[in-house]
Amino acid sequence: MRVTVAVVNTCSSLGIGLAGFGTVGSGVWNTLERNGDLITGRTGGRIALHIAKILVRDPAKARATTSEVPADMFTTEWRALVEDPAVDIVVELIGGTTDAFDIVAAALRANKPVVTGNKALLAERGVELFAISREHQTPIHFEAAVAGGIPIIRTVQDSFIGNRIQSFSGIINGTSNFILGRMAEAGLSFQAALAEAQANGYAEADPTLDVNGWDAAHKAILLATLAYGFPIDASAIHVSGIEQVRPADIAFANNLGYVIKLLAVIREHPDHAVEIRVQPSFIAKSHILAAVHGVFNAVAVHGDAAGESLFYGRGAGQDPTASSVVADLVEAARSLGQVGGHRGFLPYRAAGQLLPVGQTSTAYYVRFDVTDRPGVIAEIARVLADHRIGISGTHSPVNPANPDAEFVDMVFLLHTCPFGQLQTALAEIETLDCVNSPPVVFRIEALT
Repeated sequence: MRVTVAVVNTCSSLGIGLAGFGTVGSGVWNTLERNGDLITGRTGGRIALHIAKILVRDPAKARATTSEVPADMFTTEWRALVEDPAVDIVVELIGGTTDAFDIVAAALRANKPVVTGNKALLAERGVELFAISREHQTPIHFEAAVAGGIPIIRTVQDSFIGNRIQSFSGIINGTSNFILGRMAEAGLSFQAALAEAQANGYAEADPTLDVNGWDAAHKAILLATLAYGFPIDASAIHVSGIEQVRPADIAFANNLGYVIKLLAVIREHPDHAVEIRVQPSFIAKSHILAAVHGVFNAVAVHGDAAGESLFYGRGAGQDPTASSVVADLVEAARSLGQVGGHRGFLPYRAAGQLLPVGQTSTAYYVRFDVTDRPGVIAEIARVLADHRIGISGTHSPVNPANPDAEFVDMVFLLHTCPFGQLQTALAEIETLDCVNSPPVVFRIEALT
């Protein structure tokens, strides 16, 4: 039997075309089945929703997952879903940027509102899709694309509409946060913590986008696009991941009163240039973001009128993400029949200015792999001094298991300077005979 939300008063039930029936897609089914009457009641009897068609690669596998779904509801052809007259709203949850793009574009051209949780699609091909959305006056809703069940997209669109947003800073990838947390709590290596995350279902079999920073970067691009209104080229932002974080780095940070988090920073400067970067960072233990543990996400937003606000919750998972998808479905239902002024996102500036990462400034923690011989500190310090970069401290931890090791880690703590200035100095330091590999750099953030 179809999952149909009870209709209150005289409203008709809107058909949902669900592209993708994995973790989130089945969560949407379950949420509508469980809370459909509640949704209809809370909308004053005006909105009722039911799943009309489901796109899957393997219907047999999908049927085995949820036996309650009628067999004739499944299709393996995306055009059959988009073109079905019983489908009023299309939900894209298949991921990727090829078939997903075709589905979303076709739905918009058919004047069917779209709900998606696909941050990579919107970050990489959003300019094209939002142009189609504008042309056909049909909205794209994407609350689930950023921070799972946290309503950060709707907050930026609606609650902060009267604010100039000065900055976002946040932890927006739960997998990396879990890994760094386990490294800190249990002293695990990166690989051991990653394996634990995969065993618990917090990391994919291929965790590349989570650990290399690009999952968080795609989300940061969406937040920045919403806040500042112009399309952003993903190749123009600075992204680094957590693959090079070692237990020694975490212990060093802890001794200095910091924790290491994969941090997304979005900031508008006085000249309206926008800074966007994602990287492992030292955050003071006293800052509220330092207390975000496990797979949870948190985003601090600073508006010129509202001041500082913090949004916290589960950043992924079946139920939190499905919650955001269903919320967008209700908004999409409300937009049907409106010729203009729909609540989906439309860019409001043709272009803006991104601040080159070389012009961004923080203090830094830099780890060098060096040959242990006299004069190493002096050689590195000389190059840093030549580039007018101040040193606040140095440290060379001794490995108790191998105190006479030929190669050691040398840590330098550096004063605030432009990142480009540091990069130039490090390129010269890499040519020194005593330095054996590219240095590892973490920013030391001064968050307010």
